[in-house]
Amino acid sequence: MMRIFLVRHGESEWNSVRRLQGQADIDLSARGVAQAEALRPVIEAMAPDHVLTSDLLRARKTAALLGFEDAVRSREFREIDVGDWTGHAIADLIAADEEAYRGWRAGTFVPPQGESWHDFRSRTLKALTDACDATRDRLLVVCHGGVIRALLDGLLSLPPKRIIPVGPASVTVLALSDGHFRLESFNFSPNGPVFDAPD
Repeated sequence: MMRIFLVRHGESEWNSVRRLQGQADIDLSARGVAQAEALRPVIEAMAPDHVLTSDLLRARKTAALLGFEDAVRSREFREIDVGDWTGHAIADLIAADEEAYRGWRAGTFVPPQGESWHDFRSRTLKALTDACDATRDRLLVVCHGGVIRALLDGLLSLPPKRIIPVGPASVTVLALSDGHFRLESFNFSPNGPVFDAPD
């Protein structure tokens, strides 16, 4: 049986102020560093034999704090591109057009110049499938909350409107057996669950 460990990066500087970042290359906050350090023993116990990371700084730094400075970088595991919404405060987006923001969270609305949910899901699913083909038993992917939700949609038919935002520095575990994926753990953090994680 193969297991896939999906880790969202620790809190970023823009997460801390609820600013939508998409593919903007934002660093971890001090709290995000502490969150990643707290998760390290959990990931060490899982003993991944192949490690990939999004090439964005917040994911790369999280991978390094987990003990994987040499993790293979992949653009395909980047967060969804939010286009013209990049850098905007979430509260401002909701105030301007709550229906559009809720639609984006549900995967049905695309911000101007942004990436569609369908394309995002296809991109991340192909990247994971390729990674699984190159991995023996335990794959770790350090990425973004949107990536994890897209993979759960693509692999388990859990649409984004039915999944809460993924907590910073949390791990979600999937098992692959006989060609089928199953969810073994979702949103686990050694600091406890986060129910209102920032996008």
